[in-house]
Amino acid sequence: MTNRIYDLLIIGSGPAGLSAGIYAGRAKLNTLIIEKDLPGGQVRTTSEIVNYPGIQKITGPELMDEMHKQALDFNINFTNAEIEKVDLTGTVKKLYAKDEVFEGYSVLIATGATPRKLGFPGEEVFTGRGVAYCSTCDGEFFEGLDIFVVGAGFAAAEEAIFLTRFGKKVTVIAREPEFTCAKTIADKVLSHPKIEVKFNTEVVEVFGDQMLQSAKFRSNITGETFEYHASPEDQTFGLFIFVGYQPATDIFKDIIPLDANGYILTDENMRTALSGVYAAGDLRPKALRQIVTAIADGAIAAIDAEKYVADEKARLGIEETFLEASSLSTIKDAAQFKSSSVSTPAANEFLTPDIKEQLRTVFAKLDKEVTLATIVDPENPKSIELKDFIISISDLNDYITTEIYNLGENPDLEILFHADKFPVVALLDSENYYSGVKFHGVPGGHELNSFVLALYNLGGPGQALDPTIGEGILKIDKPVNIKVCVSLSCHFCPDVVVSAQRLAMLNPNVEAEMIDLALFPDIKKQYKLMSVPALIINDTEVHFGAKKIDEILEIISA
Repeated sequence: MTNRIYDLLIIGSGPAGLSAGIYAGRAKLNTLIIEKDLPGGQVRTTSEIVNYPGIQKITGPELMDEMHKQALDFNINFTNAEIEKVDLTGTVKKLYAKDEVFEGYSVLIATGATPRKLGFPGEEVFTGRGVAYCSTCDGEFFEGLDIFVVGAGFAAAEEAIFLTRFGKKVTVIAREPEFTCAKTIADKVLSHPKIEVKFNTEVVEVFGDQMLQSAKFRSNITGETFEYHASPEDQTFGLFIFVGYQPATDIFKDIIPLDANGYILTDENMRTALSGVYAAGDLRPKALRQIVTAIADGAIAAIDAEKYVADEKARLGIEETFLEASSLSTIKDAAQFKSSSVSTPAANEFLTPDIKEQLRTVFAKLDKEVTLATIVDPENPKSIELKDFIISISDLNDYITTEIYNLGENPDLEILFHADKFPVVALLDSENYYSGVKFHGVPGGHELNSFVLALYNLGGPGQALDPTIGEGILKIDKPVNIKVCVSLSCHFCPDVVVSAQRLAMLNPNVEAEMIDLALFPDIKKQYKLMSVPALIINDTEVHFGAKKIDEILEIISA
């Protein structure tokens, strides 16, 4: 249990949660934002934002990174945890995570929503093998292929335009008679030379042999059906679904009044039916679900929470104090660099002076030597780039050293960490033993976070780990190889990489490899991967989607 009672606990760090944090920080409320993933929520999957007032054009990750930094500037605490149950009835509200309890006088629920699935036959079967829900994560896997986008709202229209960067043709399937988004974006879609729009049409079923190969559609006016079949040359195609979101409110059912669709009911000040409990963002019933409305919700909730907390403290005779941000701001927060950009610049480009300074702060916590060992294939440009990257990293702290050899110069080292794919860098511990952690790719984009955390977990105090999970890891008594296939633009991937690597660091029977799938088309083809993150266990089993450490442990222990 935490040893402080916060003025405001915020569950979720999307636009609503971050906005509330900024306003709460300005009001000198002792505030903690609790997030199970990266700060930014669903906006991190948005490739381009052009309708946020005052900013002509920005990516979702860039906007959320700026809001996150702004909240940190106002001394807001952040921590990573998943809230599993709540007690919101008393003067002091309690939020229960797996191994921690957070207490506060007020609570803001800003858990947002998750992509809604349609439920047609084949949707679950082909998720990760053609059916997708995140264009920035998976769009690149459909380079030169036909792509279908299902939906008629803003997200569907926006993502259809984004996906024209990859697909040879994009077809929008909309059951509505017209787009339900702003006319400007709708007109842009309708006039795009690479986009065809089929209104009053629905997906009936999808088919395939391991990968998505065919789809059946139906006119909801005439009832007639038609089918699409991937060409023999293409073999597959993409079906991206953007049909709205399901509010993430399950744990509040029977605790706070919800409407028939699971949205939390509030008044105009974001107050729920429970005193001191607020809700903001996409989980509220509203006519418009956009970043700007979520941000407004968060600001309103924080201002009202300030008044509520002040009244409560006066009633209880508690003296007002303001505490600076504490160590609850996790190492992961310190590692939120500009790496969340959708682009993946070279090492010498993303190690800017600002990022180097942040890295030095993180690496100052190291107390054991870590060796970055790489075998360089002189014919592989990425292999050379990776060499330059690890040299740049090692220059930032004396505990980080390097071993660099050209292919064939040190066969024993190649055998030690199974250097079978290039580029490759392995982490050796303070005793110069192979830790079981490898990166096949230059850790740019989001994967810079996982690389930094690998160094911190191996050479520093490491992230906290549930003792029960630790015991389970130690019980693994058979060799396990985990390949975590990623895209550098995927915001879900780093957590999966870090989780797999923790298993490898704690048990010598486990090896965890990060694989930048863009560099290894043979792996993509062999395992028929069209989505990330994808876990390949012992070169046989494939599992798609974000997985926590306990879920990975369960998979390999089965």
